[in-house]
Amino acid sequence: MSRVYSLAYLSSHRCTPADAVQIAAITGYSFVGLRLWPNAPGGPQQYLLDQPHALRETVAAQRDTGVGVFDLEIIRIGEQFDPHTWDALYEAGAALKAKAILVAGDDPVEMRLTDNYAHLCEVMKPYGMTADLEFMPWTAVPDAKSALRIIQNAGMPAVAGILVDALHFGRSTTTLDDIRAIPRHLLHYAQICDAEKGTHFTTEQMIHTARCERLLPGDGNIDIQCLFDALPADLPISVEVINLEREKTAAPSEWAATCLAKSRPFVDPR
Repeated sequence: MSRVYSLAYLSSHRCTPADAVQIAAITGYSFVGLRLWPNAPGGPQQYLLDQPHALRETVAAQRDTGVGVFDLEIIRIGEQFDPHTWDALYEAGAALKAKAILVAGDDPVEMRLTDNYAHLCEVMKPYGMTADLEFMPWTAVPDAKSALRIIQNAGMPAVAGILVDALHFGRSTTTLDDIRAIPRHLLHYAQICDAEKGTHFTTEQMIHTARCERLLPGDGNIDIQCLFDALPADLPISVEVINLEREKTAAPSEWAATCLAKSRPFVDPR
């Protein structure tokens, strides 16, 4: 069985959407992930929304290369949440034939977060994408158990999903049994990288690693092998390795190729 790989936004953050598609094609990926909405006001992103030329260029690159768009970033569910804030993102996702949108939970009131997640899933349903809730230890969805609980309490929406990121697995209280307990139909893809594991990091340290200083698979001590052995063998893999210092000496295509080469031994069939 051949594993499907996607070049995540954080592995190609220096690229435009169209360039990311081209680089994915020449380095062996079948998909890309794009951050068309910043993770915080003024944060880094790729510009495509409300830019028809950029959308046409990206769709053309997809057509020319056969590389698809797997996931789009990012929707954050905060205390004041209106799912229609992201209408332009849903429409772009439909045009790009994206499969998923990454969702983060920031609302400390879990009942309200749950209701808003259910509402988001209802709004997204016509666009053909899943709403993949990513647990991150510094957010209101800190581990796999909480992500599953929120989705169950939301009524298991048809487009619901849980995103497993190796970094957040290694820095949360999530266990391998928690990973195995996630129903298969909620798993649409998983993200691979490495880092120093542990639950002793400050919020600032965790965010810095996630956004600036991930390690290539095998260069840290997260139990990546056991994690991906616990996940379904046919699950698509998003290769998500940003390391601003190491990337200084590597062109985007070189970095994408290195990230894929370092990831394959942990997830390819043995």
